[in-house]
Amino acid sequence: MADQQQDGQTVRGAADGDEALGYEQARDALLEVVRQLETGGTSLEESLALWERGERLAKVCQRWLDGARARLDAALAAEESADG
Repeated sequence: MADQQQDGQTVRGAADGDEALGYEQARDALLEVVRQLETGGTSLEESLALWERGERLAKVCQRWLDGARARLDAALAAEESADG
């Protein structure tokens, strides 16, 4: 797939770094992808690339949320065992 220009960065170039984003960065990038898709005016190929990036960003966000939930559950379990 060829790199495609989107707001000063390439879609592929952006995708390469998506996995390293923090939760807030990934969420903000996902919101920007949604905004671009809702605004329209992109070709089908560009829209598909944006959609794919959005899917990747959503997975990054979900991994962060799953990790936070696991840490919270572990902390609650440790607290319960200390109290019990």
